[in-house]
Formats: sequence, structure tokens, C-alpha cells
Amino acid sequence: MSDRVPAQLRTRARQRAGDRCEYCLIHANDVMFSHQPDHIIAVKHGGKTTEANLAWACFLCNRFKGSDIASIDPETDDLAPLFHPRHDLWREHFRLEEGQIIPLTAVGRVTARLLRFNSLKNVELRSLLQLAGRLFVPD
Repeated sequence: MSDRVPAQLRTRARQRAGDRCEYCLIHANDVMFSHQPDHIIAVKHGGKTTEANLAWACFLCNRFKGSDIASIDPETDDLAPLFHPRHDLWREHFRLEEGQIIPLTAVGRVTARLLRFNSLKNVELRSLLQLAGRLFVPD
């Protein structure tokens, strides 16, 4: 299948995610650049353009993730998969604390590092959104 995402799949991915990035949780209304569908498993790695392989991602998470599907865990030096929004539960791999996304597992560590969750600007923005009650953490 093509890596272009048909409008109906884009809409379903956006609606399923509640218009929030499925990686860093930021709502589309709280950032300057539009959210977009991300192939969780990139087409070049055999991923399909299907609802099951799409995540709704903010511009930055999508850009930093690129076609990556794994990285080296900085704590163990072992290869670990990135967070997979269709298979993994966010709360099992991350905790939100004062604007920081704290990784709890190897999956969380590689994802947080690669997607730069805790850059200063991201933490400042999430802190403000938390104070305003605008940051939703999924179950």
C-alpha cells in the first residue's frame, strides 16, 4: 500500500486519539503545527497504511520518530522497541510529573529520548497545560 494516508483514515486516527498526540499527549489546539498520521511501523519496514498501523502524532513527535521502530535503551544498552500506541498502554510506560514525561520501562526510555519528550520547551508547555487542566493522560 502507499504511504499516503486517505482522508477517511486520517479522520479515524484523529477521532480515535481525541485530536491528541498519541506519543506526547499534546492536543492539536495547543501547538502551532498540525498533527498528522504516523505510520507506527514505517512503510519502508513493511508497515501498511491501515487504521491499525496509524497513530495521531504532533508534528514534532512525528518528525523525531521518523521511520524508527526501536532504539538502544540508555540504561541497559539493549535494543528496545519504541512505544506502539495500538499495542502498548501509555500509563505502563510513562508517568506525567510537573510537565515531564517520566519513562518507566525500556520502551518508555527509548521513546522519551528519541522523541525528545523532555526538552525544556516541551516540559514548560506541558507544565502550563497541566496547571490549566488541559493535559489528558489516557487510562
